[in-house]
Amino acid sequence: MKKLTVLFAAIVSIVAISLVLQKAKAVTSDAGKPDLIVDQKRLLQNWVVRDEKLPATACSVEEGGITPGEHKLLRFTVSTPNIGTADLTLGDPNAHVAAGDGLYEFATCHRHYHFRHYTLYELIDPATGFTWRAAKRGFCMIDVEKFQDYPGPANNDRNYLSCGAPATATEPMIIGNQGISRGWADTYVWQLAGQFFVLDGGDGQPPVPAGTYILRITVNPPFVAAAGEPCPFTDPSGFCHQLPELDYANNVTEIQLDVPDHPGKQGVGPLKNQPQITSEPID
Repeated sequence: MKKLTVLFAAIVSIVAISLVLQKAKAVTSDAGKPDLIVDQKRLLQNWVVRDEKLPATACSVEEGGITPGEHKLLRFTVSTPNIGTADLTLGDPNAHVAAGDGLYEFATCHRHYHFRHYTLYELIDPATGFTWRAAKRGFCMIDVEKFQDYPGPANNDRNYLSCGAPATATEPMIIGNQGISRGWADTYVWQLAGQFFVLDGGDGQPPVPAGTYILRITVNPPFVAAAGEPCPFTDPSGFCHQLPELDYANNVTEIQLDVPDHPGKQGVGPLKNQPQITSEPID
């Protein structure tokens, strides 16, 4: 009888571990798949080029290798709705880290987990093709706001609300639940840490001369897996992606904008005359 009890307990443990590992994967329901896009209208209406003072204590300064002080910045908002037929479910980053799948890393300054390579920000010179990188280094995927243009049901629930964090010497582990529900969007507003390009060379990149540029945003960007690197999902062209989708062809949005010589603190663009940021909010 004792052997049967031990055997039953072992079976229960195996089943429990299996369920945890299944929840730790990027999964979709049997009914369909997620489909991520970049909200072009939101991007077009929410950007500004202006002068700002970046303190040494800002996470974006620490993570982006930016020299503290006043800089010319291009700030912008990015919203990535899920217009698919299923939720994008990633679950608890703690489980992903324990499994060693490489999807998440702990952002020490932000004090929570970030998904790696979720969205690519590029500022492109159309004349030369030269590309600048943004200051943002990681993303926490949660349901931030309803996407009003979603063609599906309007009463779908908000399900993903926690970035998650490991235990520390003074704080317990925070169980995360990352993902994007269908009909919802993960949104990074322009005031957040890293939601900008440094235009004056203060991050070690070449300065951006005055002129017309392309701001390109790619969600769930394609990549070619290096030797030994996982390739979780592939598109019809054979490129790897971190996340499953119905359609990989609608993941890119671009807008054209002008960078002036001297925008001042009031700035140039749809968000001109907005108050200066005195304390950098983190996502």
